[in-house]
Amino acid sequence: MDSDEREICTYLKSYVGQWISAREISRRAGGKHRFREDPNWSAQPLARLLEKSVVESDATAHYRLKPREPAKKVKRWISPEIKKILEKTGKDFQTGVELDAPEDFYDR
Repeated sequence: MDSDEREICTYLKSYVGQWISAREISRRAGGKHRFREDPNWSAQPLARLLEKSVVESDATAHYRLKPREPAKKVKRWISPEIKKILEKTGKDFQTGVELDAPEDFYDR
């Protein structure tokens, strides 16, 4: 990733989930002097970021960073000793715990 792409990504990180126009990205990400020299400087870096699937575009040519997929949680025991103790009881502790509430608890 070159410096232009990094500038665009850094700018888009501050607006997570919001769609921003290419003109606004050109104006804000590179600074006002760069925008005055070339108002369309962000077109090429945005095209490269689209190819790399770092950003996504909608039908109105607005861009945003692609949302990251959440990492899968790995279930682990606190300690191997606790795991051994619980396995000796013969109960299944992997599925979770269901609490029984009194019948009138939800009617309050």
